[in-house]
Amino acid sequence: MQNIRTLTHRFTHAALAMGALLATHAALAVNDLPGGPAVNQTNLHPPATRVAAELMWLHNFMLVICSVIFVAVFGVMFYSILKHRRSRGAKAANFHESTAVEVAWTIVPFLIVIGMALPATKAVVAMKDTTNADLTIKATGYQWKWGYDYLNGEGQGINFLSTLDVGQRQMSDAGKPQGDDYLLKVDNPLVVPVDKKIRIVTTASDVIHAWMIPAFGVKQDAIPGFVRDTWFRADKTGDFYGQCAELCGKEHAYMPIHVKVLSQADYSAWVAAQQKKMAAAADDPAKVWTQADLLARGEKVYAANCAVCHRPDGQGAGPIKRLDGSPVVNDADKGKQITVLLNGLPNGMPSWKQLSDTEIAAVITYTKNSWSNHTGQIVQPAEIVAARK
Repeated sequence: MQNIRTLTHRFTHAALAMGALLATHAALAVNDLPGGPAVNQTNLHPPATRVAAELMWLHNFMLVICSVIFVAVFGVMFYSILKHRRSRGAKAANFHESTAVEVAWTIVPFLIVIGMALPATKAVVAMKDTTNADLTIKATGYQWKWGYDYLNGEGQGINFLSTLDVGQRQMSDAGKPQGDDYLLKVDNPLVVPVDKKIRIVTTASDVIHAWMIPAFGVKQDAIPGFVRDTWFRADKTGDFYGQCAELCGKEHAYMPIHVKVLSQADYSAWVAAQQKKMAAAADDPAKVWTQADLLARGEKVYAANCAVCHRPDGQGAGPIKRLDGSPVVNDADKGKQITVLLNGLPNGMPSWKQLSDTEIAAVITYTKNSWSNHTGQIVQPAEIVAARK
């Protein structure tokens, strides 16, 4: 009877453990992300451009050739080993070189290489032809976000930063990943029209990054001090995802790329909305702001740009220094914090000089008067203008 009770007890615990495991698995289950990674993906992304389709065909073509060579070479080798082994009484042949064989093993590999090189060269030349673009966008890599500037074409003058969504970082810090777009969701995706040639000019402000969208067949390094370019022409609308493809520092995993491809009509509407938004947000750096207005503006700037690393409560995380109670933030010399935001720090804090003078002044004012920080200090945009000189 005691043994029966013990077995029943163990069986109950095992069933509960199995149920918990299945529940956890169900909670963590993810689905394929259209335009992004798929569950148990073993092949290239479904192509969304002609170049990507060409690359997939080229990949399969090379795979077939390499497989045929592999089977042929190892087939002959193992056949020779088995057929002519000593245990079967095989006698080693005694012969001199064969001119026909030497010509054959020189010409055949040459023809194979040419057969592989011609379509590969055609694809590479097509990938590098960035002429006659309908739209030119500069993608600047920062630690750890992307800045987009629409240089030519419809939408010229639009610019914004694209940063990992704050909720995604919070899930990562908590160790509780959720959603099919985990660590791929951004606050401001790059928006482009369908069936238009989009030229992407890449550069970086700090270290080497790489702008990569697998579904477009695009991967281009972004190197500080250099300008590189690539292009794509999306043949269907939708959302497409990628990531920085160069190891750019400790936050490398939090630097996704999201491209939203819209119809021409929807894209024109988006451009009009963005231009209206930018006009409304344009600030006069000579304007004197009240503390209340600076705090309200600074809270939005902090949430969009700073909260990912320093957390919404200003406590920081790991090597990220806390702003709540920070000596630099609470210092009577406002210039110290202004210098940090404009120039960054060698420990990984990036420069934020791409923000406007009003945005920098507002976010500094916000951090100096939030959480347990109650300095009462106000930073005006004119002070940022002076510090940039």
